[in-house]
Amino acid sequence: MFRRFIAYYRPYKGLFLLDMAAAVIGSLLSILFPMLTRELLKSYIPDRNWAMMLSVFAIMLGIYGIQMVCNYIRIRWGHMLGVTMEGDMRQDLFGHLQRLSFRYFDKTKTGHLMSRITNDLFMITEVAHHGPEDLLISVVVILGAYGVMFANSVPLALISLIPLPFMLFFGIHFGLKLRAGFVAVRRTVADVNSVVENSIQGVREVQSFTSETYEKQKFKRVNKVFQTARSNQYKVMASYESTMMLFRELYYFTTVVGGAVLIYLDRIPVYELVAFILFVGIVLPPIDRLIGFTEQLQQGMAAFERFVEVMDIQSDINDRPDAVPLKISEGNLVLDHVRFRYDSNGEEVLGDISLTVPGGSTIAIVGESGTGKSTLASLIPRFYEPVEGRILIDGQDIAMVTKASLRSQIGFVQQNVFLFDGTIRENLKYGDNDATDEQMLEALDKANLGHFVRSLPDGLDTEVGERGTRLSGGQKQRISIARVFLKNPRILIFDEATSSLDSEAEFQIQEAFGRLAQGRTAIVIAHRLTTVRDADIIYVLADGKIVEQGPHEMLVALGGHYARLYHNQELAV
Repeated sequence: MFRRFIAYYRPYKGLFLLDMAAAVIGSLLSILFPMLTRELLKSYIPDRNWAMMLSVFAIMLGIYGIQMVCNYIRIRWGHMLGVTMEGDMRQDLFGHLQRLSFRYFDKTKTGHLMSRITNDLFMITEVAHHGPEDLLISVVVILGAYGVMFANSVPLALISLIPLPFMLFFGIHFGLKLRAGFVAVRRTVADVNSVVENSIQGVREVQSFTSETYEKQKFKRVNKVFQTARSNQYKVMASYESTMMLFRELYYFTTVVGGAVLIYLDRIPVYELVAFILFVGIVLPPIDRLIGFTEQLQQGMAAFERFVEVMDIQSDINDRPDAVPLKISEGNLVLDHVRFRYDSNGEEVLGDISLTVPGGSTIAIVGESGTGKSTLASLIPRFYEPVEGRILIDGQDIAMVTKASLRSQIGFVQQNVFLFDGTIRENLKYGDNDATDEQMLEALDKANLGHFVRSLPDGLDTEVGERGTRLSGGQKQRISIARVFLKNPRILIFDEATSSLDSEAEFQIQEAFGRLAQGRTAIVIAHRLTTVRDADIIYVLADGKIVEQGPHEMLVALGGHYARLYHNQELAV
């Protein structure tokens, strides 16, 4: 895992070396202050050597200037190093999520993923920047300062070392406890994000069912867990900080007491103790940095573990090494003894499905809710993989072709249309990113929405709102159909796209779909049977199996499962 973390530094070696050089130079210069002060007290002031005193003052001011430049480089470009690494990690994580199959998202809360993309990666970037810098500064200053201190007075240097191992041991020991607290807090933050996201997305349902109190109680529970995790974390931090403060004071105390005794015994002059007190003031911040580095490392590695955890998840649907692009001529589609279940040990959702769709024809798949209609449709673009059987397009097994070439030839119009928060133009671009305004308006005309869009003050630049909330259900469906017109695929899947619309919107969408289906292989998933009477073949699903198939008139005359569903819907109307 450490090697994987280091790999993100490679593209920015120059920036990393610049940051480290500025840190080292600034740190080494700080050691000069006690040395110069010692010389002032030892020689230049007693000798009343004004020239050397002025030279020392000038050197001190020069050191301040150089340190200011080093600090600017360290803060400005050091943070840029962390930001660019964070950007790379976020890009890698986002790209990886785009490649994962639907099965992963079925089991993962969006709020948890958002926490990893934002909070966790921010913590990682802090470690990426401050970690090596703090470690290097600490080591350089502590070794450099103690090198000079031992050169000046071995007894006093040994005395001042007494608190150091205790401080380091205590800081690192408590770092392990802090890590457990940080991990717990990160988990609860993800839970809070998830609850907030669900509540905001479902605010219409919450208010329509007057469930605000229930939502508040649900949030109160997860918020309480978060508060408890934070409280436990701060309890450990309080013990840590207060004890470390005691150690810092004891560091000064030990040096002063030891120096006073040595002065009393005429082992060192007074100026040596003054210089050592200044050295202690220089050594303490790096010790804090070193211990802070252990804390920060624990937080960062906990966050990086969560990052790696997602990155190591492999999609169960991948291109095979020998996968080839799909080539469609006729558009014939065959499902050959297909079986499917969502979990390896779960209940079978589809059992031994076999059907044939001749190229250019329209078939319908109907049945009661929960019979596996949408699941069957999701197998064709390989959103899920069948556990048995094959799906063939023009004789090519879709498991043996590239996903990109397969999905580029399939147009999917779903019941619950998702529109991205943006403009109509931006949403249509998903059909064809290079489409011109004329092509987009032509596609909207074919989808029976061109007149409406032209009547809008901003036309194609009209904002649709998050999830398309500023448009009606029928308008969203017609934009999704226009997207498919722009994509121009050879195979269409129309998944219960009119089941929740009024009759006028349904008529316009059916008319648009009729245009779209011309010359293409079309599969219509329908609950409302009046919409599929003109299909070439209707397949009836029940309990995950095909129980009937044939044209509408034949199935009605058969008096079986389809006829019962059809007559029940007629009575309901």
